[in-house]
Amino acid sequence: METDVIIGLEIHVQLNKLNSKMFCGCSTNYHNSEPNSHTCPVCLGLPGSLPVLNKKAVEYGIRVGLALDCKIEEQTLFYRKNYYYPDLPKGFQISQYDYPLATGGHLLIKGDDGERQIRITRAHMEEDPGRLIHAGTIDKAKYTMVDYNRCGMPLLEVVTEPDLRSPKEARVFLDKLRSILEYLDVFDGNLEGSMRVDANISLAGGDRAEVKNISSHKGVEKALSYEITRQRNLKRRNIKVVQETRHFDELRNITVSIRSKEQAHDYRYYPEADLVPIRVATWVPAIKASLPELPDAKRDRFREQYGMTDDHAKALTSDIKVANFYELVAARAAPKLAAVWVANVLKGELNYRSLAVDSFKPDHMVEIVNMLDSGRIAEDAAVQIIRTILDKGGSPGQIVSDLGLTRAGDDAVLRAVREAVAESVVAVEDFRGGNERALNYVIGLVMKKTKGRADPAEVHRLVVEEVERT
Repeated sequence: METDVIIGLEIHVQLNKLNSKMFCGCSTNYHNSEPNSHTCPVCLGLPGSLPVLNKKAVEYGIRVGLALDCKIEEQTLFYRKNYYYPDLPKGFQISQYDYPLATGGHLLIKGDDGERQIRITRAHMEEDPGRLIHAGTIDKAKYTMVDYNRCGMPLLEVVTEPDLRSPKEARVFLDKLRSILEYLDVFDGNLEGSMRVDANISLAGGDRAEVKNISSHKGVEKALSYEITRQRNLKRRNIKVVQETRHFDELRNITVSIRSKEQAHDYRYYPEADLVPIRVATWVPAIKASLPELPDAKRDRFREQYGMTDDHAKALTSDIKVANFYELVAARAAPKLAAVWVANVLKGELNYRSLAVDSFKPDHMVEIVNMLDSGRIAEDAAVQIIRTILDKGGSPGQIVSDLGLTRAGDDAVLRAVREAVAESVVAVEDFRGGNERALNYVIGLVMKKTKGRADPAEVHRLVVEEVERT
Protein backbone atom coordinates (compact mmCIF):
# COMPACT_ATOMS: atom_id res chain seq x y z
CA MET A 1 0.00 0.00 0.00
CA GLU A 2 1.30 3.44 -0.95
CA THR A 3 1.06 5.18 2.44
CA ASP A 4 1.67 8.69 1.12
CA VAL A 5 -1.27 8.51 -1.32
CA ILE A 6 -4.56 10.11 -0.27
CA ILE A 7 -7.66 9.48 -2.40
CA GLY A 8 -11.29 10.51 -2.02
CA LEU A 9 -14.05 9.85 -4.52
CA GLU A 10 -17.20 11.64 -5.62
CA ILE A 11 -19.39 9.10 -7.42
CA HIS A 12 -22.31 10.31 -9.53
CA VAL A 13 -24.86 7.50 -9.73
CA GLN A 14 -27.64 7.80 -12.29
CA LEU A 15 -30.91 6.46 -10.83
CA ASN A 16 -31.93 5.19 -14.25
CA LYS A 17 -34.46 2.56 -13.14
CA LEU A 18 -37.05 5.37 -12.91
CA ASN A 19 -39.54 6.10 -15.69
CA SER A 20 -39.19 9.89 -15.63
CA LYS A 21 -36.50 12.47 -14.93
CA MET A 22 -35.84 14.31 -11.67
CA PHE A 23 -37.99 17.40 -12.18
CA CYS A 24 -40.05 16.73 -15.32
CA GLY A 25 -41.97 13.99 -17.11
CA CYS A 26 -39.40 13.24 -19.82
CA SER A 27 -38.54 9.56 -20.20
CA THR A 28 -35.28 8.27 -18.75
CA ASN A 29 -35.03 5.77 -21.61
CA TYR A 30 -32.90 8.01 -23.82
CA HIS A 31 -29.66 6.03 -24.19
CA ASN A 32 -30.27 4.76 -27.73
CA SER A 33 -32.27 7.78 -28.93
CA GLU A 34 -31.43 10.59 -31.31
CA PRO A 35 -29.62 13.53 -29.65
CA ASN A 36 -31.89 16.15 -28.05
CA SER A 37 -35.04 14.05 -28.55
CA HIS A 38 -35.89 13.53 -24.85
CA THR A 39 -36.24 17.12 -23.73
CA CYS A 40 -38.94 19.56 -22.59
CA PRO A 41 -39.12 23.20 -21.39
CA VAL A 42 -38.22 22.12 -17.82
CA CYS A 43 -35.04 20.17 -18.53
CA LEU A 44 -34.01 22.75 -21.17
CA GLY A 45 -34.50 25.58 -18.67
CA LEU A 46 -36.88 27.60 -20.85
CA PRO A 47 -38.39 30.75 -19.30
CA GLY A 48 -41.47 30.15 -17.15
CA SER A 49 -40.94 26.40 -16.71
CA LEU A 50 -41.06 25.08 -13.14
CA PRO A 51 -39.58 21.89 -11.64
CA VAL A 52 -41.78 19.23 -10.00
CA LEU A 53 -39.88 16.76 -7.80
CA ASN A 54 -39.95 13.04 -8.62
CA LYS A 55 -40.78 11.50 -5.22
CA LYS A 56 -39.64 8.05 -6.31
CA ALA A 57 -36.15 9.42 -7.00
CA VAL A 58 -35.89 10.62 -3.39
CA GLU A 59 -37.05 7.20 -2.16
CA TYR A 60 -34.35 5.55 -4.27
CA GLY A 61 -31.78 7.91 -2.76
CA ILE A 62 -32.90 6.94 0.74
CA ARG A 63 -32.55 3.24 -0.18
CA VAL A 64 -28.94 3.81 -1.18
CA GLY A 65 -28.23 5.87 1.93
CA LEU A 66 -29.58 3.14 4.21
CA ALA A 67 -27.60 0.45 2.36
CA LEU A 68 -24.43 2.49 2.99
CA ASP A 69 -25.29 2.70 6.71
CA CYS A 70 -25.85 6.46 6.49
CA LYS A 71 -28.04 8.59 8.74
CA ILE A 72 -31.04 9.82 6.77
CA GLU A 73 -31.58 13.46 7.67
CA GLU A 74 -35.02 14.51 8.92
CA GLN A 75 -35.27 17.31 6.35
CA THR A 76 -33.62 17.85 3.00
CA LEU A 77 -33.53 20.92 0.78
CA PHE A 78 -32.55 21.65 -2.82
CA TYR A 79 -30.21 24.51 -3.80
CA ARG A 80 -29.11 26.21 -6.97
CA LYS A 81 -25.47 25.59 -7.82
CA ASN A 82 -24.54 28.44 -10.12
CA TYR A 83 -21.99 28.06 -12.88
CA TYR A 84 -21.90 28.41 -16.65
CA TYR A 85 -21.17 25.47 -18.93
CA PRO A 86 -22.66 24.60 -22.33
CA ASP A 87 -24.19 21.37 -21.00
CA LEU A 88 -26.19 23.29 -18.36
CA PRO A 89 -28.96 25.20 -20.19
CA LYS A 90 -30.42 26.86 -17.07
CA GLY A 91 -27.09 28.37 -16.05
CA PHE A 92 -27.38 26.54 -12.71
CA GLN A 93 -27.77 22.99 -11.47
CA ILE A 94 -30.41 21.97 -8.94
CA SER A 95 -28.43 20.14 -6.26
CA GLN A 96 -28.16 19.89 -2.45
CA TYR A 97 -25.75 21.69 -0.15
CA ASP A 98 -26.35 22.34 3.56
CA TYR A 99 -29.11 19.74 3.87
CA PRO A 100 -28.06 16.55 2.04
CA LEU A 101 -30.24 13.47 2.02
CA ALA A 102 -27.84 11.18 3.93
CA THR A 103 -24.63 11.57 5.95
CA GLY A 104 -22.03 9.61 7.88
CA GLY A 105 -22.05 6.11 6.38
CA HIS A 106 -19.37 3.58 5.53
CA LEU A 107 -18.53 0.70 3.20
CA LEU A 108 -16.28 -2.27 3.95
CA ILE A 109 -13.81 -3.27 1.24
CA LYS A 110 -10.94 -5.70 0.96
CA GLY A 111 -8.05 -3.24 0.89
CA ASP A 112 -4.38 -3.64 0.11
CA ASP A 113 -3.66 -4.74 3.70
CA GLY A 114 -6.90 -6.50 4.64
CA GLU A 115 -10.51 -5.46 5.18
CA ARG A 116 -10.92 -1.71 5.66
CA GLN A 117 -13.81 0.64 6.37
CA ILE A 118 -14.18 3.53 3.92
CA ARG A 119 -16.21 6.38 5.39
CA ILE A 120 -19.03 7.99 3.43
CA THR A 121 -19.24 11.74 4.05
CA ARG A 122 -22.63 12.30 2.43
CA ALA A 123 -25.00 11.25 -0.31
CA HIS A 124 -27.00 14.04 -1.92
CA MET A 125 -29.32 14.37 -4.90
CA GLU A 126 -29.01 16.52 -7.98
CA GLU A 127 -29.93 16.66 -11.64
CA ASP A 128 -27.59 15.49 -14.38
CA PRO A 129 -26.31 18.03 -16.92
CA GLY A 130 -26.21 17.30 -20.65
CA ARG A 131 -23.47 15.45 -22.48
CA LEU A 132 -20.62 17.16 -24.34
CA ILE A 133 -19.24 15.37 -27.40
CA HIS A 134 -15.82 16.69 -28.42
CA ALA A 135 -14.45 16.46 -31.96
CA GLY A 136 -11.09 15.16 -30.79
CA THR A 137 -9.47 15.30 -27.35
CA ILE A 138 -10.85 17.80 -24.83
CA ASP A 139 -7.74 20.00 -25.00
CA LYS A 140 -7.49 20.05 -28.82
CA ALA A 141 -11.06 19.59 -30.07
CA LYS A 142 -12.02 21.69 -33.10
CA TYR A 143 -15.62 21.91 -31.93
CA THR A 144 -17.96 20.42 -29.33
CA MET A 145 -21.57 19.22 -29.69
CA VAL A 146 -24.13 19.10 -26.89
CA ASP A 147 -26.78 16.42 -26.34
CA TYR A 148 -29.40 17.55 -23.79
CA ASN A 149 -31.15 14.16 -23.51
CA ARG A 150 -29.32 13.54 -20.23
CA CYS A 151 -30.37 16.88 -18.71
CA GLY A 152 -32.48 16.40 -15.62
CA MET A 153 -31.70 12.70 -15.09
CA PRO A 154 -31.83 11.86 -11.35
CA LEU A 155 -28.35 11.64 -9.84
CA LEU A 156 -27.20 10.58 -6.40
CA GLU A 157 -23.71 11.83 -5.56
CA VAL A 158 -21.88 9.64 -3.04
CA VAL A 159 -18.89 11.41 -1.45
CA THR A 160 -16.23 9.49 0.48
CA GLU A 161 -13.72 10.68 3.03
CA PRO A 162 -10.09 10.61 1.78
CA ASP A 163 -9.65 7.07 3.15
CA LEU A 164 -8.48 5.25 0.02
CA ARG A 165 -4.77 4.59 -0.28
CA SER A 166 -4.24 3.21 -3.79
CA PRO A 167 -5.81 3.11 -7.26
CA LYS A 168 -6.60 -0.57 -6.71
CA GLU A 169 -8.54 0.22 -3.53
CA ALA A 170 -10.51 2.87 -5.43
CA ARG A 171 -11.50 0.30 -8.05
CA VAL A 172 -12.47 -2.26 -5.38
CA PHE A 173 -14.63 0.38 -3.67
CA LEU A 174 -16.41 1.21 -6.94
CA ASP A 175 -16.99 -2.47 -7.72
CA LYS A 176 -18.54 -2.97 -4.26
CA LEU A 177 -20.71 0.14 -4.59
CA ARG A 178 -21.96 -0.93 -8.01
CA SER A 179 -22.86 -4.36 -6.63
CA ILE A 180 -24.94 -2.77 -3.84
CA LEU A 181 -26.71 -0.45 -6.29
CA GLU A 182 -27.66 -3.37 -8.52
CA TYR A 183 -28.94 -5.34 -5.51
CA LEU A 184 -31.13 -2.34 -4.63
CA ASP A 185 -32.50 -2.30 -8.23
CA VAL A 186 -32.12 1.48 -8.54
CA PHE A 187 -29.46 1.48 -11.23
CA ASP A 188 -28.39 -0.24 -14.46
CA GLY A 189 -24.60 -0.09 -14.67
CA ASN A 190 -24.54 -1.24 -18.30
CA LEU A 191 -26.00 2.04 -19.58
CA GLU A 192 -23.72 4.83 -20.84
CA GLY A 193 -23.01 7.46 -18.19
CA SER A 194 -24.69 5.46 -15.42
CA MET A 195 -21.78 5.96 -13.00
CA ARG A 196 -19.21 8.74 -13.36
CA VAL A 197 -16.42 9.45 -10.92
CA ASP A 198 -14.55 12.54 -9.81
CA ALA A 199 -11.36 11.37 -8.10
CA ASN A 200 -9.47 13.65 -5.70
CA ILE A 201 -5.85 12.65 -5.18
CA SER A 202 -2.83 14.08 -3.42
CA LEU A 203 0.46 12.97 -1.92
CA ALA A 204 0.97 13.55 1.79
CA GLY A 205 1.78 17.22 2.40
CA GLY A 206 0.84 18.36 -1.11
CA ASP A 207 -2.17 19.97 -2.80
CA ARG A 208 -4.76 17.78 -4.48
CA ALA A 209 -5.88 17.43 -8.05
CA GLU A 210 -9.44 16.50 -8.99
CA VAL A 211 -9.80 14.29 -12.06
CA LYS A 212 -13.33 14.81 -13.41
CA ASN A 213 -15.90 12.63 -15.14
CA ILE A 214 -14.13 9.28 -15.38
CA SER A 215 -16.60 6.85 -16.91
CA SER A 216 -15.25 3.41 -15.94
CA HIS A 217 -13.77 1.67 -12.92
CA LYS A 218 -10.72 0.66 -14.93
CA GLY A 219 -10.40 4.30 -16.06
CA VAL A 220 -10.38 5.47 -12.42
CA GLU A 221 -7.54 3.07 -11.62
CA LYS A 222 -5.53 4.20 -14.66
CA ALA A 223 -6.17 7.92 -14.05
CA LEU A 224 -5.10 7.69 -10.39
CA SER A 225 -2.00 5.66 -11.29
CA TYR A 226 -1.03 8.33 -13.82
CA GLU A 227 -1.65 11.12 -11.29
CA ILE A 228 0.52 9.44 -8.65
CA THR A 229 3.38 9.24 -11.13
CA ARG A 230 2.84 12.84 -12.32
CA GLN A 231 2.71 14.28 -8.81
CA ARG A 232 5.71 12.26 -7.65
CA ASN A 233 7.73 13.48 -10.62
CA LEU A 234 6.82 17.10 -9.79
CA LYS A 235 7.73 16.56 -6.15
CA ARG A 236 11.07 15.00 -7.14
CA ARG A 237 11.87 18.12 -9.18
CA ASN A 238 10.78 20.44 -6.33
CA ILE A 239 7.84 21.75 -8.37
CA LYS A 240 4.69 22.53 -6.38
CA VAL A 241 1.59 20.49 -7.25
CA VAL A 242 -1.13 23.00 -8.17
CA GLN A 243 -4.66 22.49 -6.87
CA GLU A 244 -6.62 22.10 -10.09
CA THR A 245 -9.29 20.24 -12.04
CA ARG A 246 -8.03 17.74 -14.60
CA HIS A 247 -9.56 15.54 -17.29
CA PHE A 248 -8.67 11.88 -17.95
CA ASP A 249 -8.00 11.22 -21.63
CA GLU A 250 -8.96 7.56 -22.07
CA LEU A 251 -7.25 7.28 -25.47
CA ARG A 252 -3.86 8.46 -24.22
CA ASN A 253 -4.26 7.26 -20.58
CA ILE A 254 -3.13 10.63 -19.25
CA THR A 255 -4.74 13.49 -17.33
CA VAL A 256 -4.75 17.05 -18.72
CA SER A 257 -5.35 20.31 -16.88
CA ILE A 258 -8.65 22.03 -17.70
CA ARG A 259 -9.04 24.73 -15.02
CA SER A 260 -8.13 25.77 -11.50
CA LYS A 261 -10.02 23.98 -8.71
CA GLU A 262 -13.26 25.64 -7.68
CA GLN A 263 -14.32 26.12 -4.07
CA ALA A 264 -17.88 25.83 -2.73
CA HIS A 265 -18.26 29.61 -2.46
CA ASP A 266 -17.50 29.96 -6.18
CA TYR A 267 -20.86 28.35 -6.97
CA ARG A 268 -22.94 30.89 -4.95
CA TYR A 269 -25.27 28.21 -3.55
CA TYR A 270 -28.70 29.44 -2.49
CA PRO A 271 -32.00 27.61 -1.84
CA GLU A 272 -34.09 26.67 -4.89
CA ALA A 273 -37.16 28.89 -4.49
CA ASP A 274 -39.37 26.67 -6.67
CA LEU A 275 -38.93 23.58 -4.46
CA VAL A 276 -40.00 23.43 -0.82
CA PRO A 277 -38.06 21.65 1.95
CA ILE A 278 -38.93 17.95 2.26
CA ARG A 279 -39.34 16.12 5.55
CA VAL A 280 -38.28 12.55 4.77
CA ALA A 281 -37.91 11.10 8.30
CA THR A 282 -41.37 9.51 8.16
CA TRP A 283 -40.50 7.72 4.90
CA VAL A 284 -37.54 5.83 6.35
CA PRO A 285 -39.15 2.92 8.29
CA ALA A 286 -41.13 1.64 5.30
CA ILE A 287 -38.16 2.00 2.93
CA LYS A 288 -35.84 0.28 5.41
CA ALA A 289 -38.26 -2.64 5.72
CA SER A 290 -38.28 -3.06 1.94
CA LEU A 291 -34.49 -3.33 1.54
CA PRO A 292 -33.31 -6.61 -0.03
CA GLU A 293 -30.58 -8.88 1.29
CA LEU A 294 -27.36 -7.05 0.41
CA PRO A 295 -24.09 -8.57 -0.91
CA ASP A 296 -22.27 -8.99 2.44
CA ALA A 297 -25.28 -10.60 4.11
CA LYS A 298 -25.86 -12.88 1.12
CA ARG A 299 -22.20 -13.90 1.11
CA ASP A 300 -22.40 -14.92 4.78
CA ARG A 301 -25.62 -16.85 4.17
CA PHE A 302 -24.21 -18.68 1.13
CA ARG A 303 -21.17 -19.73 3.12
CA GLU A 304 -23.26 -21.05 6.03
CA GLN A 305 -26.27 -22.45 4.15
CA TYR A 306 -24.44 -24.13 1.28
CA GLY A 307 -21.13 -24.95 2.98
CA MET A 308 -19.04 -23.26 0.30
CA THR A 309 -15.69 -21.48 0.69
CA ASP A 310 -15.53 -17.75 1.32
CA ASP A 311 -13.92 -17.19 -2.09
CA HIS A 312 -16.79 -18.96 -3.85
CA ALA A 313 -19.34 -17.04 -1.76
CA LYS A 314 -17.74 -13.73 -2.78
CA ALA A 315 -17.58 -14.72 -6.45
CA LEU A 316 -21.24 -15.77 -6.48
CA THR A 317 -22.64 -12.75 -4.62
CA SER A 318 -20.74 -9.90 -6.30
CA ASP A 319 -23.39 -9.84 -9.04
CA ILE A 320 -27.08 -10.17 -8.09
CA LYS A 321 -27.86 -12.01 -11.34
CA VAL A 322 -25.15 -14.60 -10.68
CA ALA A 323 -26.37 -15.03 -7.09
CA ASN A 324 -29.95 -15.61 -8.24
CA PHE A 325 -28.74 -18.00 -10.96
CA TYR A 326 -26.75 -20.02 -8.43
CA GLU A 327 -29.67 -20.37 -6.02
CA LEU A 328 -31.89 -21.71 -8.82
CA VAL A 329 -29.22 -24.33 -9.56
CA ALA A 330 -28.48 -25.18 -5.91
CA ALA A 331 -32.16 -25.88 -5.27
CA ARG A 332 -32.01 -28.85 -7.70
CA ALA A 333 -28.35 -29.97 -7.65
CA ALA A 334 -25.51 -30.54 -5.17
CA PRO A 335 -24.91 -27.02 -3.75
CA LYS A 336 -21.15 -27.28 -3.09
CA LEU A 337 -20.45 -28.84 -6.49
CA ALA A 338 -22.69 -26.24 -8.15
CA ALA A 339 -20.78 -23.44 -6.38
CA VAL A 340 -17.46 -24.68 -7.82
CA TRP A 341 -18.80 -24.98 -11.36
CA VAL A 342 -20.73 -21.72 -11.46
CA ALA A 343 -18.04 -19.63 -9.74
CA ASN A 344 -14.93 -21.15 -11.33
CA VAL A 345 -15.98 -22.48 -14.72
CA LEU A 346 -19.19 -20.88 -15.96
CA LYS A 347 -18.22 -17.34 -14.87
CA GLY A 348 -14.82 -17.74 -16.51
CA GLU A 349 -16.32 -18.92 -19.80
CA LEU A 350 -18.88 -16.10 -19.75
CA ASN A 351 -16.23 -13.46 -19.02
CA TYR A 352 -14.04 -14.79 -21.84
CA ARG A 353 -16.95 -14.24 -24.24
CA SER A 354 -18.14 -10.95 -22.63
CA LEU A 355 -21.52 -12.55 -21.92
CA ALA A 356 -23.89 -12.12 -18.96
CA VAL A 357 -25.08 -15.03 -16.87
CA ASP A 358 -28.55 -14.84 -18.42
CA SER A 359 -26.93 -16.23 -21.61
CA PHE A 360 -26.96 -19.65 -19.89
CA LYS A 361 -30.08 -21.45 -18.67
CA PRO A 362 -30.17 -22.57 -15.02
CA ASP A 363 -31.82 -25.82 -16.17
CA HIS A 364 -28.74 -26.61 -18.27
CA MET A 365 -26.42 -26.00 -15.32
CA VAL A 366 -28.58 -28.24 -13.12
CA GLU A 367 -28.33 -31.04 -15.68
CA ILE A 368 -24.53 -30.66 -16.00
CA VAL A 369 -23.95 -30.66 -12.22
CA ASN A 370 -26.20 -33.67 -11.73
CA MET A 371 -24.35 -35.60 -14.49
CA LEU A 372 -21.04 -34.76 -12.79
CA ASP A 373 -22.37 -35.72 -9.37
CA SER A 374 -23.63 -39.10 -10.64
CA GLY A 375 -20.37 -39.83 -12.46
CA ARG A 376 -22.03 -39.94 -15.87
CA ILE A 377 -19.54 -37.40 -17.30
CA ALA A 378 -16.00 -36.35 -16.43
CA GLU A 379 -14.89 -32.79 -15.68
CA ASP A 380 -13.34 -32.25 -19.12
CA ALA A 381 -16.62 -33.30 -20.69
CA ALA A 382 -18.55 -30.85 -18.51
CA VAL A 383 -16.30 -27.98 -19.65
CA GLN A 384 -16.82 -29.06 -23.27
CA ILE A 385 -20.61 -29.07 -22.79
CA ILE A 386 -20.60 -25.53 -21.33
CA ARG A 387 -18.42 -24.20 -24.16
CA THR A 388 -20.59 -25.89 -26.81
CA ILE A 389 -23.80 -24.41 -25.37
CA LEU A 390 -22.30 -20.89 -25.26
CA ASP A 391 -20.81 -21.10 -28.77
CA LYS A 392 -23.37 -23.19 -30.68
CA GLY A 393 -26.39 -23.76 -28.46
CA GLY A 394 -28.02 -27.08 -27.65
CA SER A 395 -28.85 -28.97 -24.47
CA PRO A 396 -26.42 -30.92 -22.22
CA GLY A 397 -28.08 -34.31 -22.83
CA GLN A 398 -28.06 -33.89 -26.59
CA ILE A 399 -24.42 -32.72 -26.62
CA VAL A 400 -23.36 -35.71 -24.51
CA SER A 401 -25.12 -38.02 -26.97
CA ASP A 402 -23.85 -36.30 -30.13
CA LEU A 403 -20.21 -36.08 -28.99
CA GLY A 404 -20.10 -39.36 -27.10
CA LEU A 405 -19.12 -37.73 -23.81
CA THR A 406 -20.49 -40.38 -21.45
CA ARG A 407 -17.79 -41.27 -18.97
CA ALA A 408 -15.65 -44.23 -20.00
CA GLY A 409 -16.08 -47.44 -17.97
CA ASP A 410 -13.34 -48.73 -15.67
CA ASP A 411 -12.22 -51.37 -18.16
CA ALA A 412 -11.94 -48.86 -21.00
CA VAL A 413 -9.94 -46.43 -18.86
CA LEU A 414 -7.59 -49.14 -17.60
CA ARG A 415 -7.04 -50.38 -21.18
CA ALA A 416 -6.25 -46.81 -22.32
CA VAL A 417 -3.80 -46.38 -19.42
CA ARG A 418 -1.90 -49.56 -20.30
CA GLU A 419 -1.73 -48.61 -23.99
CA ALA A 420 -0.54 -45.04 -23.18
CA VAL A 421 2.20 -46.26 -20.81
CA ALA A 422 3.40 -48.79 -23.38
CA GLU A 423 3.53 -46.09 -26.08
CA SER A 424 5.36 -43.52 -23.91
CA VAL A 425 8.70 -45.15 -23.21
CA VAL A 426 10.69 -41.89 -23.15
CA ALA A 427 8.22 -40.09 -20.89
CA VAL A 428 8.08 -43.04 -18.50
CA GLU A 429 11.89 -43.16 -18.26
CA ASP A 430 11.97 -39.39 -17.62
CA PHE A 431 9.45 -39.86 -14.81
CA ARG A 432 11.50 -42.67 -13.30
CA GLY A 433 14.54 -40.40 -13.51
CA GLY A 434 12.81 -37.83 -11.27
CA ASN A 435 10.94 -35.62 -13.76
CA GLU A 436 7.40 -35.86 -12.36
CA ARG A 437 6.03 -33.51 -15.03
CA ALA A 438 6.87 -36.08 -17.71
CA LEU A 439 3.82 -38.02 -16.55
CA ASN A 440 1.56 -35.26 -17.93
CA TYR A 441 2.30 -36.51 -21.44
CA VAL A 442 1.04 -39.99 -20.57
CA ILE A 443 -2.08 -38.61 -18.83
CA GLY A 444 -2.83 -36.44 -21.86
CA LEU A 445 -2.55 -39.48 -24.11
CA VAL A 446 -5.03 -41.39 -21.92
CA MET A 447 -7.49 -38.49 -22.05
CA LYS A 448 -7.15 -38.42 -25.82
CA LYS A 449 -7.79 -42.17 -26.09
CA THR A 450 -10.89 -41.86 -23.87
CA LYS A 451 -12.04 -38.67 -25.68
CA GLY A 452 -11.99 -36.73 -22.40
CA ARG A 453 -14.45 -39.12 -20.75
CA ALA A 454 -12.11 -40.22 -17.97
CA ASP A 455 -11.58 -38.48 -14.64
CA PRO A 456 -8.11 -36.80 -14.70
CA ALA A 457 -7.41 -37.50 -11.02
CA GLU A 458 -8.30 -41.18 -11.45
CA VAL A 459 -6.19 -41.37 -14.62
CA HIS A 460 -3.19 -39.94 -12.74
CA ARG A 461 -3.54 -42.58 -10.03
CA LEU A 462 -3.86 -45.43 -12.53
CA VAL A 463 -0.90 -44.19 -14.62
CA VAL A 464 1.37 -44.07 -11.53
CA GLU A 465 0.28 -47.59 -10.53
CA GLU A 466 0.88 -48.91 -14.08
CA VAL A 467 4.36 -47.32 -14.29
CA GLU A 468 5.31 -48.77 -10.89
CA ARG A 469 3.93 -52.20 -11.88
CA THR A 470 5.95 -52.31 -15.09
